[in-house]
Amino acid sequence: MLTWKEVINFSVKGNPTPNKRVEKTEAEWRAQLSPEQFRITRLKGTERPNSGELCSIYDEGQYNCVCCNTPLFDSTIKFESGSGWPSFTQPIEENAIKYHRDTAFGMVRVEVMCNTCDGHLGHVFPDGPEPSGLRYCINSESMTLDKETA
Repeated sequence: MLTWKEVINFSVKGNPTPNKRVEKTEAEWRAQLSPEQFRITRLKGTERPNSGELCSIYDEGQYNCVCCNTPLFDSTIKFESGSGWPSFTQPIEENAIKYHRDTAFGMVRVEVMCNTCDGHLGHVFPDGPEPSGLRYCINSESMTLDKETA
């Protein structure tokens, strides 16, 4: 189970090696993704709080990267954080997520990205529930829910 200390360590010293890499040109990403998905995942945007389709869905399944279909989170670790975005306590695998120190907007945060394709997902914070204490705050537009893996 990942802890905040390990998340910070990844963001400073380097991320775990992904199982595979997916790299495409900007034109290829634009052709594949909706304009909103492209803005969020490739341009590091965010959606308005409580606007994402996956915010209030708690169906069983696996949340995959909208860009490359890499499994990111399992529905069993999703929780209602009150933040306005889907929230999770752990990635499905330690190497599914890439961590980057984010100093935009005059604050220090840890950005989370798909470790396979570098798609922006959201941020992780140390204010989640036990036992990990982590809250992965993820944009709905950056994921798909695969109910077949339930």
